[in-house]
Amino acid sequence: MDDRVKPFEGVRNFRDFGGYEGADGARIKTGKLYRSGHFGEATDQDLTGIELLNIKVQADLRRPDERERHGDKWPVSGVQKLFSDHGRETEAPHVNFLKQVAVDAEASKGWMRNYYVEAPYRQSLVPTYTAWFEMLETLPTEDAALVNCAAGKDRTGILCALTHHVLGVSMDDIFVDYELTNTAARAEERLPEARDYFNSMLGKSYDGEIYKPFLGVEREFLEAAIASIEEKSGSLDTYLEEALAVGPSRRHAIRENLLD
Repeated sequence: MDDRVKPFEGVRNFRDFGGYEGADGARIKTGKLYRSGHFGEATDQDLTGIELLNIKVQADLRRPDERERHGDKWPVSGVQKLFSDHGRETEAPHVNFLKQVAVDAEASKGWMRNYYVEAPYRQSLVPTYTAWFEMLETLPTEDAALVNCAAGKDRTGILCALTHHVLGVSMDDIFVDYELTNTAARAEERLPEARDYFNSMLGKSYDGEIYKPFLGVEREFLEAAIASIEEKSGSLDTYLEEALAVGPSRRHAIRENLLD
């Protein structure tokens, strides 16, 4: 899928995460599953293009304070929005971390790894993750679904990886899609601008490497989430069934609905 990444101007990291080979050699239908960052900065041209995708389900993984701060210029009428009002913060957790007296690049990576360890069990995410799979089971043939958070890379990345696993995608392809964030979100290109923004806001003079984990992704982050799930629940399948209500019958129905 050479056109997997959609080059919208004000919506970062927007892409189709279908098309991969799933269970029994079948492929995930394209034009059915999308992922992205938030829509608060969407341009009119972006909204026109997104409206053509017939997205009727939006799983918005942002905290309530993020939804209020970013807004949501959602273009589709009749979209079913999935979200949680748990987890409100007065300031972004990673910003609080960066306000510490001294931070280095390894500490930033460690903070992000720890976030992934905890995320699959966060009360602010589990209900929306659960609702997402419930909607995929009965998503009409002509409709599409989208999952987003603020940047579309961490909370979204975990849910997309779980969705791929339910559909039978190989672990290799799960990581291929996960790491595509670095290209789709233009992480390296945006790093100098982000460094200057954060340093100005925080009164710091940090090197860009300290901010890199907050713009892009690294394989070890998703590996940390998977390891956490396997340690706490025993396996991805057990976690999906016990935490997100995706047992064998729902898994079968989702595959029937989304695999060609």
